[in-house]
Amino acid sequence: MNRKQKQGVWTKDFTCITSATVLSAIGGEAMNLPISMLVFDETKSTFLSALIMVCGMLPDIILPILVAPLIDKGHKKRWIVGLDSIMVVLFAVMGFWINYHSFSYGLYLIFVLAVGTISVFYQLSYQAWYPDLIPAGQEQKGYAVSSTIYPVVVVIMAPVATFLYGKIPIGYIFLLVAALTLLSVIIETQIRSDEIKTSERYTFRQYTKDITDGFRYMKKEKGIRNIYTYMSITNGASNGVNVITQAFYQTQPYLTVTMLGFLKSAEMIGRVLSGLIHYKKEIPREKRYMFTKCVYSFYDTMDALLLFMPFPIMLLNRFLCGGLGTASATIRNTAVQYYLPEQMRARVNAFFSVVMSVGGVFFQLLAGGLGQIMSYRLAALLLGAVTLFCMFFLIVLPASVNRPVYEAVRSET
Repeated sequence: MNRKQKQGVWTKDFTCITSATVLSAIGGEAMNLPISMLVFDETKSTFLSALIMVCGMLPDIILPILVAPLIDKGHKKRWIVGLDSIMVVLFAVMGFWINYHSFSYGLYLIFVLAVGTISVFYQLSYQAWYPDLIPAGQEQKGYAVSSTIYPVVVVIMAPVATFLYGKIPIGYIFLLVAALTLLSVIIETQIRSDEIKTSERYTFRQYTKDITDGFRYMKKEKGIRNIYTYMSITNGASNGVNVITQAFYQTQPYLTVTMLGFLKSAEMIGRVLSGLIHYKKEIPREKRYMFTKCVYSFYDTMDALLLFMPFPIMLLNRFLCGGLGTASATIRNTAVQYYLPEQMRARVNAFFSVVMSVGGVFFQLLAGGLGQIMSYRLAALLLGAVTLFCMFFLIVLPASVNRPVYEAVRSET
């Protein structure tokens, strides 16, 4: 262990997984924003825009629980490389098809559903494998890097994606993402895997037992349930606010989609700076829970008030939320993943994926519906108020069961 600590966090394996993750994040951001903008431009409907995002979440409602035991028992590197290879083919086929055909809402629904299904397997494999690629003693640094990757990419890619959307056909964006994903696959193959290969036959009886064990573990871990339930609500509501905000920017004469891109960049700059701080400085374990409660209260309040602010203050709002959001995410990811027994990671992460997707589906559909019947500002205010209310009952009141999770370290698991 001492030898690994002296290595620092940047071992070959960690460098490879980080590089591959960066490429995947670039591809995802280059694709997601243009698709969202295209659908709204073609349909002029906040509900249809939300529905297509919801379609990508549908596989997360039940599929993670069914596939998690297979991930826990399987070879995670093979899952990662194989699934990314499938994504290369899917993006390439989609790109060539779109270049020769007109817009089809149904086609994009099918595409996001397929990507969502693949992502269920990919995310569970990634989340179960990633902690094992971080050298011992470097956990917070590892998760600080992980929490910073997506913000850094969005800072750069949000304006770039909006620029690409206005300048080149979306089919070529698909082909670009296919090339980036292929490069990611090549890098992933270079990661050394220490997973133990077993010839033991995995029976259906063992499969059902593994699922049952996962539910039994979640039943006794009330703190984990509280945290994951709240995260599903706040993330779902925040995604709903994003749907409302995008529509707000695309319909107000004094706002533009380029300004929307800079709004996203402001949040991500905050996340990047916060990630750098937490890479160097660790929050004492006894202060993690109190710090997290304050962050959640601030974030939910700022979501509610966002659209009532002038543009410069909106930028400050997103910058602060981004920085504090990364700080709380780093604490939560570091603590929770080492609070969980290694053999339970995929199954518990599957539960997290399910409740997150249920929250995402519900709140994005709710946001789309509210955007049709009331002002965008009032809709965002209502969503933020709901999350603040839930935070009090799920995070603040049950302190005795939540605090041990936030204060967990590797040596305790």
